[in-house]
Amino acid sequence: MTSLASTIAADIQPIRHSSIPAKLGCALALAALADWLFYGERIGLSLTLFATAMACVSALLNHAALDLRRAMIAAAILVAGLVPAVEELNTLSFLILITALAIALMVATNPETTEFTERARALRNFFLLCPFRFFLDALQVFNMSAFTRRIALWLLPVALGAVFVALFAAANPVIEQWVSLLNPKILLEYVSVPRVLFWTTMLALVWPFIHVRWRRRTVVTTTDADGPVPPLPPMVSAEFLGPSTILRSLILFNLLFAAQSILDGIYLWGHVALPANMTYAAYAHRGAYPLIATALLAAAFVLVAMRPGEPAEKSKVIRPLVYLWVGQNVLLVASSILRLDLYVGIYMLTYWRIAAFIWMGLVALGLILIVARIALDQSNRWLVGANLIALTIVLYTASLVNFDAFIADYNVAHSREASGNGVQIDINYLLTLGPQALPAIDKAILLRPGSPESCLVSRRDRLVEQQRQDLAWRSWGFRNWRLQRRLEAQVKNQPAG
Repeated sequence: MTSLASTIAADIQPIRHSSIPAKLGCALALAALADWLFYGERIGLSLTLFATAMACVSALLNHAALDLRRAMIAAAILVAGLVPAVEELNTLSFLILITALAIALMVATNPETTEFTERARALRNFFLLCPFRFFLDALQVFNMSAFTRRIALWLLPVALGAVFVALFAAANPVIEQWVSLLNPKILLEYVSVPRVLFWTTMLALVWPFIHVRWRRRTVVTTTDADGPVPPLPPMVSAEFLGPSTILRSLILFNLLFAAQSILDGIYLWGHVALPANMTYAAYAHRGAYPLIATALLAAAFVLVAMRPGEPAEKSKVIRPLVYLWVGQNVLLVASSILRLDLYVGIYMLTYWRIAAFIWMGLVALGLILIVARIALDQSNRWLVGANLIALTIVLYTASLVNFDAFIADYNVAHSREASGNGVQIDINYLLTLGPQALPAIDKAILLRPGSPESCLVSRRDRLVEQQRQDLAWRSWGFRNWRLQRRLEAQVKNQPAG
């Protein structure tokens, strides 16, 4: 993976802006031709026609790098590669055609490769980088003008903002109702996602033949099909994560999170009447996990954007916005905990729901520690260490907690039979918790009128036998000893008869 990454990085070259509009137009034309020839159709002679058209367009746009001799050799190689595909298109003829196209392109536009090993290396790099060049070049296009750079500054905020809106819609039925008013289905009726993916794939495949670039040994002597390449400009990634982009992102994200926080304050915490056709249960019992995913994504953005020593981290405008946004994320986690608590109040407690409570608490603590790292000018190593210490304390504490007994006691105490609310006791689930649930199981059996089923009694007796075996000295544990004392006290306190 490291070798491939370095190869990709070394292959990135600046784009000659004057030729880009014509090349992009030709790439779109070839994608349209591919759509007409291939999409939803059986492929045969159409592939030969498309390969011929792509070769002609490539020669037209890269004529500056051609000479007659190499062009004739490349044409002969291409014709030889087309013959098997014309005879019959199968896997072998397809591979021969693709290989002939790449070799013809290399012979025509890369005269510096004369040795066999150099040509093999060039073809290897071509096939490895072919799917990626279009997307890498698309990033560099944003260096073309001030207008495109301004677009680049908004790409990250808008993209992440859309993700946050989608997560909020999954977590909040009110926001989902607002989003549904936009009726995105109307747009989707006219947009075919498979067809968009097909066009994207075709653009990625034809672009290396249109914008020809070969990896050189030295940057100084690097040339492409249009002539000498100017010095490498700053990568657009700096624009994506520069202070301007981060500032725009934080303003947009704070506004989005404020809308979600206000809605939670009104409906979840304030118990205000919900809009028509929406129940309070639907609002409260939904979205704990999407909101946690939102908080984790927000934390990742802050860590990437606020790297120690970067201009964004030192900005007097950005830092307060980060504090405000992290504070809103902590409030979001608190809302998630309240949602889960309301859910547990109706559907009872399980191991996964306890784990969710613990996980949410760790996420909230992690967000607070991110603020502490920024405010105290600490390193990311300090942040990782602090989180590891917190995680160690939580895990050590959890190892001392009797969750089996806690879950069983909670579910019995908050069941419909005991409190008049919630759901009916699920004794089958209690039996899966093991011997530690025996005191709660006995209470549940007493709360249910009538004699218990024979299978229930036999399963309880198996737990009693398991508890007895656990008291042997080889398997003895302090928790099992405490359980035995509790069971004995429970039997003594039961009325006679």
